[in-house]
Amino acid sequence: MADHLLLGIDTGGTYTDAVLYSETAGVVARAKALTTRHDLSVGISGAVEAVLEAAKAPVSAIGLVSLSTTLATNALVEGQGGRAGLVMIGFGPEDLKRDGLADALGNDPVLFLPGGHNVHGDETALDMTALDDALPVLAETVSSFAVAGYFAVRNPAHEERVRARIREVSHLPVTCSHELSSKLGGPRRALTTLLNARLVSMIDRLIGACEDYLDRRGIHVPMMVVRGDGALISAAEARLRPIETILSGPAASLVGARHLTGLDNAVVSDIGGTTTDVAVLDGGRPKLDAEGAVVGGYRTMVEAVAMRTFGLGGDSEVRIDDRGLKAKIELGPRRFLPLSLASALHPGAVVPVLERQLRAPHAGRHDGRFAVRTGVPERLASGLQPQEQALYEKIGMVPLPLEGLLATMLQKVTLDRLVARGLVHICGITPSDAMHVLGGQGQWDAAAARLGLEIAARTRDGSGRPIADSPEALARVLIDRLTRQSADVILSACLADDGAGAIDPVNSLTIDRALHRVPGIVQFRVALDRPLVGLGASAPVYYPAIADMLGAESAIPADAGVANAVGAVVGQVRSMVTVFVTMPEEGIFIVGGTGESVRLIDESEAFALAKERAMTAALTAARINGADEPAVTLTEEIDAPEVEGRRKLMEARFTAIASGRPRIAHES
Repeated sequence: MADHLLLGIDTGGTYTDAVLYSETAGVVARAKALTTRHDLSVGISGAVEAVLEAAKAPVSAIGLVSLSTTLATNALVEGQGGRAGLVMIGFGPEDLKRDGLADALGNDPVLFLPGGHNVHGDETALDMTALDDALPVLAETVSSFAVAGYFAVRNPAHEERVRARIREVSHLPVTCSHELSSKLGGPRRALTTLLNARLVSMIDRLIGACEDYLDRRGIHVPMMVVRGDGALISAAEARLRPIETILSGPAASLVGARHLTGLDNAVVSDIGGTTTDVAVLDGGRPKLDAEGAVVGGYRTMVEAVAMRTFGLGGDSEVRIDDRGLKAKIELGPRRFLPLSLASALHPGAVVPVLERQLRAPHAGRHDGRFAVRTGVPERLASGLQPQEQALYEKIGMVPLPLEGLLATMLQKVTLDRLVARGLVHICGITPSDAMHVLGGQGQWDAAAARLGLEIAARTRDGSGRPIADSPEALARVLIDRLTRQSADVILSACLADDGAGAIDPVNSLTIDRALHRVPGIVQFRVALDRPLVGLGASAPVYYPAIADMLGAESAIPADAGVANAVGAVVGQVRSMVTVFVTMPEEGIFIVGGTGESVRLIDESEAFALAKERAMTAALTAARINGADEPAVTLTEEIDAPEVEGRRKLMEARFTAIASGRPRIAHES
């Protein structure tokens, strides 16, 4: 068989990366293009065209396309996403207080319907009257729906009926909780479903943009998407379950890090524009989080790598607290559009405003900051409040200075809500701008970066002194701050992995002394027991200093900037299915977990059916997800304690895992 090229694409918050990979020769070519949020296909086509040109390869040589993305992760970290309607079947308002569901819901609408099932799959009658009354209005104010039923993992019938009714009336995407997890815990499953619904339109746009571009170029091959545990799923399945792509980019980076460095044991830290993602490689495999991925402060039911994601990156917001005698600077968690990038994208719109603000005798509250639309489709702006709509209409596709946009604190709060909806970017100084001033980066407009830092440097602290003597001095402060915060988040992740989560490196004087090697009678040292692998386009700039601060060997592979895209094409398809057997009464066995529940009177027959169901469903799912020749393994957990001398079955769980490499199209 000919050695086909595999095309890996990673769409991040700032850049879209592409690599062409050969299973015999490794990385053949790599390229980058800016992620274009208004039309993702522009960034994708820019990166792919550049990598094809670099490799001098025809499109006919491509046998597989695989996509990883941090867009879903970034959206949850920044509190973004479309407006979703939550329908809860068999739950009550008090259930919103559990697992952070009320906080995640925010102002999005929720409906409670009578119905649901018990642990054995027996139903309480479903009443959809409230849904029928509300649907006509809801369909005009949300972009998707989430449906969560009581014990739906044991019997999904009510979720399926509600989904059918919503689709019939609204024609909008609907996510059901039983499609995402087989675990018990209704409120957390509802939370996961809600977050999934919010991400549907975003991931659908991404996959659609990629498919449209590939179709135009005549690349008709299987397309895969990286899941949060590093496995691959078909693009069609990712569209239905976008929540599974949270931590997709970080998971791909772990797979890529292992492949590029050959290290079995390492701490892997991937810095992007929006986030820093930290995980541990142990024995050549990334650790998985058995409790479910935590992103943006919410613990989901998505099985993913044990990755800790922090709102810290090259494009992080610079927050200056000037109330004390000495100003304090913190970075993140929001992403700003760097002034250097905003000016490069919109020549003539940024620099003249910054020059005027710098000439003014007095600094303005909003100097150095602009607002610009992200360019998402107008339908995603549905459901805006009147004050939000009025402000949104003033903001266009060219950066607008905040000084002329915001007259009151209420308008500032309104702008923050538009940012949280993913409708508007705020442009301002970031560590990327600092690097442009110091010469560490140069791909955007360094003049805009310098002006922005010069304006910020004039900010006076509580003693009346400017916070920095020059743009260069402030730039060094920002890079030092990024180094320290990066060390803090890496330490935090590693300490948590060691089971020492109670130690807070940010507020620990001991760790502060150790990181900065403060001399004294008592000296402290901090060191990692394995290399620190730095990934991301800016890793060579930042990570040597970060590794030195942490007393670790720095390992930055040559392809550190495209590790996600490499990881996207070297992974495997993996599908897991769990089927349950319970005994509600003596001599009666209920098999549930994939479809309708079945009642049997023989335990061995029930176990045999559960095993067959699990293996068949896992193999089917693996093939649907694009596996070529999947193999299946089966594990069982039987909870059957002795009660008064007699064995009593509480629950038996049969888990099948099917895995294999994705199908590769063969050149004709």
